[in-house]
Amino acid sequence: MLELNKSGTDRSGPGRLPAQGPGPDARPTGDAPRTGDDAAAERVPLRPYLVAGAILCALYFLYAYFQYSRFGSPSWDLGIFEQEVRAYAGFDAPVVDIKGPGYLILGDHFSPIVALLAPLYWLWPSAESLLFAQAALFALGAVIVGRTTQQLLGGRSGLCVTVAYGLSWGIQEAVKADFHEIAFAVPLLALVCRALLLKRYTAALLWSLPLVLVKEDLGATVAVVGFLLFVYGRRLQGALLAAFGVAAFVVTLMVLIPAASSAGTYDYWQKIDKNGEQDVSMLDSVLGVLNSSVKIEMLVFLIGITAFMALRSPLTLLIVPTLGWRLLSQDSNHWGMVWHYSAILMPVLFLALADGVRRSRDSHRPWLASYAKVAVPVAAAIAVAMTQHLPLRDLLRPETYRTDDARSQAARAALDAIPAGARVETDITLMAHLTSDRTVYWVGGAPGTAPDIVAINLDFGWSRPIQDPVAYAQQLHPEASYRLKHRGGSFVVMERTSPEPAEIPGVHRD
Repeated sequence: MLELNKSGTDRSGPGRLPAQGPGPDARPTGDAPRTGDDAAAERVPLRPYLVAGAILCALYFLYAYFQYSRFGSPSWDLGIFEQEVRAYAGFDAPVVDIKGPGYLILGDHFSPIVALLAPLYWLWPSAESLLFAQAALFALGAVIVGRTTQQLLGGRSGLCVTVAYGLSWGIQEAVKADFHEIAFAVPLLALVCRALLLKRYTAALLWSLPLVLVKEDLGATVAVVGFLLFVYGRRLQGALLAAFGVAAFVVTLMVLIPAASSAGTYDYWQKIDKNGEQDVSMLDSVLGVLNSSVKIEMLVFLIGITAFMALRSPLTLLIVPTLGWRLLSQDSNHWGMVWHYSAILMPVLFLALADGVRRSRDSHRPWLASYAKVAVPVAAAIAVAMTQHLPLRDLLRPETYRTDDARSQAARAALDAIPAGARVETDITLMAHLTSDRTVYWVGGAPGTAPDIVAINLDFGWSRPIQDPVAYAQQLHPEASYRLKHRGGSFVVMERTSPEPAEIPGVHRD
């Protein structure tokens, strides 16, 4: 179980939290003094972990690239984030027309850190640049997690944990889900946990600060970092950081996002207090945190991938804020093991695994001390075994690399029929392939805009089959008229034949 201040059950050893008292606080500045063990830790070679990280980066990007090339994006998020990064790269406000004409994305999720991708986008103006950036950030997390484990445990534990983390289901599902802003949180949380475990408390504080720029809920995680610093004896630093995290969380949700939102509120409260059209009280949400087998399965697999040793470390407290809002949510997409929501938990859990093993090696319980010796290879074996049912297994299948199938060829022909610079209304299939040099709207989400092109995939999975695509386009935009420009396979491109409206919602002309 979690050990926040254990002082008698197990023998003291490396990895014990400092006892409450004047120890760390006796030093007015700096972190804990370096010891011989610290110096030895610094000698852990970096090169093997850089090589492992490069291999993982290649695997992540290879999967994401071929999924993108086969027009297999699972959601509209990649297109959304490319529109955001494209705006930052052009020194414009982050308007994302996919969410609605003129929609300011900071009124949806508060993720200004995404602007850091602008220089990469200058060099590589494509959705693929975002996929590569995410692969690199996830792989960087593996380097930090693996090398820190080596410093703590020695032996071959570092490379074993690198494999376990790199193949973990949370990371693999995030790769499959295309790009998301949480990619930045993964290495940042790894650096926070590393600093805590190596008793570099000022570094832990500094690395946690940028998390509030990644996503609005991470202010709560920063507050937990402050709580851990307080418990570790850094009372002033911990109290200030916890206060900062809470303040950032409240101000972002109550002030910044509503100020940027056209609705003047934070839309995602509805994920907690509404189930469809039915209102749900906060009490019912709290009582229902474990009301689904999907939630329970997720929790078991979260801890199970660490061979359950993460439960021995107080670092595990850092996953509570993220798990909290996910379990309170009425949206079943937040509960399970798919999508990207668990990626930020992976570096925390695997460094908690390393800490748990370190704490358990000298336990007076023989079974626990013995289990600690094999927990790391067990976690690696679990990760490898689970990969049989996870996305990266597709890299072993020849069809993954075939991008010349009839569907992909038809999709490319549809893209060729859409001129650069056009305003296009489309579905998920073509969306992320258009956002680099066109203005893109979500189909049905841009009334009154009379886009130049309406391009749809008839096999997208519409609630009712579209029998007459031209009539459907004109149904979406009765203010305009359209004609069929291109049809190939299931892809249809219609172009507007009536004049462009003098005023277009969300578009400000110079």
